[in-house]
Amino acid sequence: QVEVVESGGGLVQAGGSLKLSCAASGSIFAINAMGWYRQVPGKERELVAQITSGGGTNVADSVNGRFTISRDNAKNTAYLQMNGLKPEDTAVYYCACDVRRFHSYDNIFRYWGQGTQVTVSS
Repeated sequence: QVEVVESGGGLVQAGGSLKLSCAASGSIFAINAMGWYRQVPGKERELVAQITSGGGTNVADSVNGRFTISRDNAKNTAYLQMNGLKPEDTAVYYCACDVRRFHSYDNIFRYWGQGTQVTVSS
């Protein structure tokens, strides 16, 4: 019904930048919120940034000032611009979309992307 596809991860040197994209497609009436999470082995998945349909954002303190989340509602796509990357930013980054579907209008389903690896070398 809904597919979430991420792109933009890769290997970058410390201080560099990457821009992640998260595109949702399928039977989507609306996406209430989109968010980026990250996880490293042995640690809990943590919220990096989230954005509402109206553009309101919450950004984790650890990345505030370096990462910017945005979205293009016409494309059902969210972005995470990551600047000033640090080795500690190395993680698998996941996109989450809270979706209202046409056939299930009153329910919100969370869909996750497959995760994209971001590796920051020192």
